[in-house]
Amino acid sequence: MFELTLKNKSYLLIFSTFLIVGCGEISANSPTQTSNKNNITHMNITQQEFLDAINKVRSTPRDCYPDDPTRGFMKATHPLTWNNELYASALEHSTDLANSDTFSHLGSGTEYDITGNGKPSKFFERIVANGYKYYYSVGENIAGGQTTLEDVMDAWLKSPEHCTNIMKDVYDEVGMAVVLKEDSTYGVYWTQNFGTKTK
Repeated sequence: MFELTLKNKSYLLIFSTFLIVGCGEISANSPTQTSNKNNITHMNITQQEFLDAINKVRSTPRDCYPDDPTRGFMKATHPLTWNNELYASALEHSTDLANSDTFSHLGSGTEYDITGNGKPSKFFERIVANGYKYYYSVGENIAGGQTTLEDVMDAWLKSPEHCTNIMKDVYDEVGMAVVLKEDSTYGVYWTQNFGTKTK
């Protein structure tokens, strides 16, 4: 989970080293759509299915830190809308993770890290490079190995930081992507990018 907020002309970067790593392999029955580049495939999940899963979670109060009663209770909040620029940055990162066989909020710095141009890109750099400019706040969740949308949402909700990112009422928009590559460590790479534009 990463968050970057522009407030009073200062930047706040919250870095979480908690990584969600799923178990299991890609199911032969998973619906996929093939891309010719580097044996990458995409799960056939619609934009509306992504939005429905996220907004269903956001519509219910949730205790993101069940082991710490002093923090973590998140009230139900407004639904997010889809943003194609956030989707493009999520797709760029999931594709980079799959092709470079890495797992980090930082880009790989390889040829697959398009925004990085030879150095590891940061999540907010990818978001801006894909057209989401003049933002107030942005955030990112990543996951690897989960083979269904339900599994990845469940994994994120079990992680306090990722759960909090999903539930934050500061966000208005989201883009989410998933990429599959069988000969990689996790096989499936998920990225959620959240954002709010300055008003």
